[in-house]
Amino acid sequence: MYMSIVIPVSFDAKKNTDAAVEAAKALASEGTAFTFLHVIEELPGYYARYIPKEAFSTSRGTLQAELDALAANIPNANTCLLEGHSGREVVSWSKTNGADCIVLASHKSAVSDLLLGSTAQYVARHAGCAIHIVR
Repeated sequence: MYMSIVIPVSFDAKKNTDAAVEAAKALASEGTAFTFLHVIEELPGYYARYIPKEAFSTSRGTLQAELDALAANIPNANTCLLEGHSGREVVSWSKTNGADCIVLASHKSAVSDLLLGSTAQYVARHAGCAIHIVR
């Protein structure tokens, strides 16, 4: 079905990344390229100045290792670690790299029947390809 699937990963315990991966596999054709993408949200300057610079590089390395572990068991999978606003970066990367499908997990809020997470809402409204949101 799809030849280039992006799977945004949040590493938030409330999001079901495993279900998103399974959905992506079900939507894939033979030879589909998978990209596990994580966006590091920018911290406000008033907060970031109190965090040692080494903490940022350590955190980035840990996140990259976790992405690599997710991609390790899936043929033709790669990873991408970005910085910025989650929704905008997912949409921008997907458009720039020709993704034809984005499969993402949405959090389960208290009013889960009415609302998606802010990243899922942004992606659903702005992406130029198919979107599959998994709860």
